[in-house]
Amino acid sequence: MATGISSLFLCSGESGAGKTESTKLLLQHIMNLCKGNSQLEQQILQVNPLLEAFGNAQTVMNDNSSRFGKYIQLRFQNNTVRGAKLSEYLLEKSRVVQQDTGERNFHIFYYMFAGLSLEQKEMYGLLDPSLYRYISKWFGTEDVAQHWKQKYQEVCNALDMVGFQEQEQVDMQAILAGVLSLGNVTFEPQESDGSLKVSESSQGWLKAAAGQFGVQEDELLKCLVCTMSVTRGEQIQRFHTQQQAEDARDSIAKVAYGRVFGWIVCKINELLAENVDPEVELREIGILDIFGFENFAVNRFEQLCINLANEQLQHFFNHHIFQMEQDAYRAEELPWETITFSNNEPVLNLLLAKPLGLLSLLDEQSAFPQATDKTFVDKLNSSFKGNVYFQPGRGRVLGFSIIHYAGKVQYTAGGFLEKNRDTLPANVRGLFINSVTPLLSLLFTATISRTGTLMPHMKTKIVPGADKFNSKRKQSAGAQFRHSLMVLMERMYSANPHFVRCIKPNSQKQPGVVDSQMLLQQLRYNGLLETIRIRRDGFSWRPSFEEFAERYGILLVKPDVSLTKGSCLEILQSTDLTGWICGKSRLFFKYWHQDQLAKYVEQLERAAVVIQKVFRRFRCRKNYLSLVAELRAQAQRQQEEAERERCQQLAVEAEAQKRISLPVPVPRKRRPLPCPRPQTAPDMLSQPPVPRPRSKLTEFTPFDNFLHLSGPRPVMGTEEQTGEEAKIKQLKRGATLRWFRETQAQKVMQDDGAFPSWLHGMISRREAENLLIDKPLGCFLVRISQSRPGYTLTYRGEGRCRHYMIEMQPNARYVILGEDRAHTSLTELVRYHQNVGIQPFMEILTVPCGQKSSESLDYEDLECLTLTHSTSTEESLPKEQSCPPGPSTGKSTLQAEAATILRPLWFRRTKNYQEQQSLDKGRKKQKSSKEGDNQRAFPRLHSSIRMAMQEIQKSSSASLNGSCTELQ
Repeated sequence: MATGISSLFLCSGESGAGKTESTKLLLQHIMNLCKGNSQLEQQILQVNPLLEAFGNAQTVMNDNSSRFGKYIQLRFQNNTVRGAKLSEYLLEKSRVVQQDTGERNFHIFYYMFAGLSLEQKEMYGLLDPSLYRYISKWFGTEDVAQHWKQKYQEVCNALDMVGFQEQEQVDMQAILAGVLSLGNVTFEPQESDGSLKVSESSQGWLKAAAGQFGVQEDELLKCLVCTMSVTRGEQIQRFHTQQQAEDARDSIAKVAYGRVFGWIVCKINELLAENVDPEVELREIGILDIFGFENFAVNRFEQLCINLANEQLQHFFNHHIFQMEQDAYRAEELPWETITFSNNEPVLNLLLAKPLGLLSLLDEQSAFPQATDKTFVDKLNSSFKGNVYFQPGRGRVLGFSIIHYAGKVQYTAGGFLEKNRDTLPANVRGLFINSVTPLLSLLFTATISRTGTLMPHMKTKIVPGADKFNSKRKQSAGAQFRHSLMVLMERMYSANPHFVRCIKPNSQKQPGVVDSQMLLQQLRYNGLLETIRIRRDGFSWRPSFEEFAERYGILLVKPDVSLTKGSCLEILQSTDLTGWICGKSRLFFKYWHQDQLAKYVEQLERAAVVIQKVFRRFRCRKNYLSLVAELRAQAQRQQEEAERERCQQLAVEAEAQKRISLPVPVPRKRRPLPCPRPQTAPDMLSQPPVPRPRSKLTEFTPFDNFLHLSGPRPVMGTEEQTGEEAKIKQLKRGATLRWFRETQAQKVMQDDGAFPSWLHGMISRREAENLLIDKPLGCFLVRISQSRPGYTLTYRGEGRCRHYMIEMQPNARYVILGEDRAHTSLTELVRYHQNVGIQPFMEILTVPCGQKSSESLDYEDLECLTLTHSTSTEESLPKEQSCPPGPSTGKSTLQAEAATILRPLWFRRTKNYQEQQSLDKGRKKQKSSKEGDNQRAFPRLHSSIRMAMQEIQKSSSASLNGSCTELQ
C-alpha cells in the first residue's frame, strides 16, 4: 500500500491535562469533515470508548488516565477516509494485580460488575465484587455505579459497531472473569512433604478460574505450584515456594489480560483495514495520544518507561522547533546567533545508550538468574557515578533518582528485574493453547513481535523452556518498549508534525481552578517559553519569492508583476519595512511584518473602494439621467396620442348625430371552445416525483422526495427497461428473497407466527412514498431492499419522506447508516428509535404503517414466502413461486394470481385460522425457544463455572457461620 504525504498531531502534556479528550475531539472533527456514505467513520469513533475501557484507569493524578500509548493512523483517498490502523505502546499490565492507595484497576472490570445482569453474572461466574482481591474497594456511590453501567453499555455497543462477533465477546469476558477468579487463589504448605497446595477456602476459585479459562483444574494447579523441565530426556519437577507460586499466579493474570488487550487492537486493525487497490496512493493523518509525564509518591518500572517516552517526545519537539529552524537559517546564510535551549539529549543517552545505558544494564542484569534488584541498583551507582542527571538513592531506600526535563523523579527499584523479564510460568503457554476456549488458544498461539505487538495470524512453535527468562528468543519488556519507541520516532520524523500542548490547570482535579505557578512550571519544562522566545527573536514567517510576489504584487500598482526575487525586493523597497532579510530562496520576516504588510494592502483596498464608489456613482447617475429623459419623451408621446384619439372621437360623435339610422342587433356571444388536451398529459401525470438532490447534511439518506398531497401519486412500472436489465433485476430480487427466507424470516417473525405491522415486502421507494403520502407525521415502514440483502426504513417527515438504509454488519448487527448504535435485531432497532430520534434530524418513529390487504401487489413478495410451520410445504412450492415475476399492469390479473397461487399467510388474522394453527404455533414456539437457547453464546465450560460458584458460596457461608459461632 503506497502512502503519500502524511501529517502528525502530537498531543502531549502531564497526566490529566486532557490529551485523551483532545484526541477524541480531533477525531470527531476529522470524521465530520470527511463524512461519506459508509459506516467506517462511526466505527473509527467507537474505537476510543472501547480502548478507554480496557486501557484506562483511575490514578491519583487523573480519574481517566491512559495506562498505554496509542497511535492512530487515518488513511484517506479523495478526502474520504478509507481505513485506520492502531498501534499501542506499553500497557501497564502490573495494574491488573496491584494498585496503589487511591487508585483502581482498569475500567472494564468495574463496568462488567455494574452493567451485567444477574443472569449474565451467573453465566460468567461473577459474585459480589468485594470478594475479589484484584479490585478490592471498588464500590462507590449509587451514581458511580449507574455511570459505570452506562459505560458498560457503551462498550458493548462499541464492540458491536466495530464488528466483534458475539461469541468472541463472551469468550473475552469469560477470560476477564478468569483473571479475577485466579487472583483469589491462595496457597499453603502440605503437611506431608512441604510442597504447596491450594488452600481449602480457595478451591472453588481455582475451579472457577479453570472453567472460565477453559482448561483442566489439575493442569492449571501444576502450572502454579511447580515447574516441569526436561534435562537429557529426563523430566524434572521443581516445586515452587509460596512467593514463587503467588508470582506465577499474578504473572498468568497479567499476561492473559495483556494478550486480550493486544488481541482487541489487532481485531480493530483487521476490521478497519482499508479495502482499496494496493497500487492506490493514500494520504495519512496520524494522531498520537500517549501517556503524560508522571511523578508519584512511589514510581516504578512503568513510570520510568512513561517518562522515557516523554523525554523522547520533548527531544523531537526541540529538534523540530529549535534545531531545524536554526539549520534553516544556516542553509540560507543568514546572520544568526545560536539560541540556547534546554536540550535533553544527555538524559536520553543516560537511558538509551548502548552498552552502558540504564535499559541496557537492566537487560544485562535480567539475563542473570541470580541477579536481584539490589545488584541492579549497585550496577547503576557504579556506572553513572558523576553523571549530573543521575543521583543514587539515599539511606536504606532501594532506588535512584533521574533529573528529567520536567523535574527530578525518584524511582523505587523493587520489582524492576521481574517486570522487565516479564516471565510466564513454564507450560502455561501449552496449557492455554490446548484450551477449549478458541480465543484463549489463539492468544497464546500468536507471535509477539519485537515491539511487543500481538500477531494472531503468525503462529510460533512451542519450544521447551522458551518461556524462561534466559531464552534468547524472549525479549524483555524494556527492549520491546525501546523498539516500539524507535519505530514511533521514525514515523514522526518522516511526517509533518503539528503539536498540541495540553496544560493541566490544577492538581486537585477541580473545574474552574487555575494554579498560576503550576501553569508556569508546565510552560517552562514543555519548552513553550523557549518557543515563544525563538519566535520573537527569530524569523517566524519565511515565504518563498513566488509566494510573496503573488500575494503582495498589488503594492507595485502595475499589471503583470513577475514572481522573481527582483520583484520582491521592489515591493519591499516601496514600503517602510525594516528588519527583514533576503535569503537564497526565500524572504525572512519578523512576526509583526505580516501585520504591517496587511495595513499597506488595506490602504490600497480603501483606495480601490473609493475609486469604485465614484465610478459607480457616475455610471448610475448617467444611466438615471438617460432613463429620465426617455421616460419624459415617452410621456409626451403618450399625451400627444391621447389628444389625437380624443379629437377623432369627437369628430365621430358629431358625424353620428347628423345621421339617423335603425339600431343594429347585437350578435350572440359564442362559448369558447375547450383547449385541446395535450397528448402527453397522461404520461406527465404518471411520471413520479423527481428525487431531491443529495447533500452533505443528508448524506446517509440516499433518497429524499418531497410529498405533495395534491399532486399525482407515484406509479410503479412506468420505467422502460431492456430485457437484460429486467433479467438482472429479477435475479437480484430472487437472491434477496432467498436471503430473507433463509436468514431473516425467523428472526423478524413474532411469537404468533406473523410479521410486525411495520415490515413490508419488497416494495419500491415510490410505492413506500405512495403508502405514506396521506399518513400522519412520524409514520414509518421497513421494506426489503430490491438490489441488496438488507432493509430500508422509510419515514414520513414534514412535507417529505426520508429513506434510511439499514446496514447488515458481518457480526449480525443492524445499524442505520450514519448512526452510532448497533442493534441485535430489527425489532430492537425499531423500538430504540421509537424513543430516540434518527440523526441528524432526530426523527422519532411513531405510527407503523400497516399492510392494506393480502391481495395487494406491494406485499406479494413476502406472501410467497411459505412461512408455515411445516417444512414440507416449503419444499413443495416451485421456485417460480418463491421468486415471483415482476408486476404487471393489470390489477385484476394480479389479484387473481395472488388469490390462486400465493398463500397470504402473513395477513390472515381470522379467528378460525388462529384456532386451527394455535396448537402448531405453540409447538413451534417451544422448539424455536430451545433452538435459541442452543444458539446463544455461552462460556465453553459454563456448567463447570456454575458448579464452582456454588462451591464458593457454600464455603463463604460456612466460614461466615463459623465466625459467628466463635463470636457467640
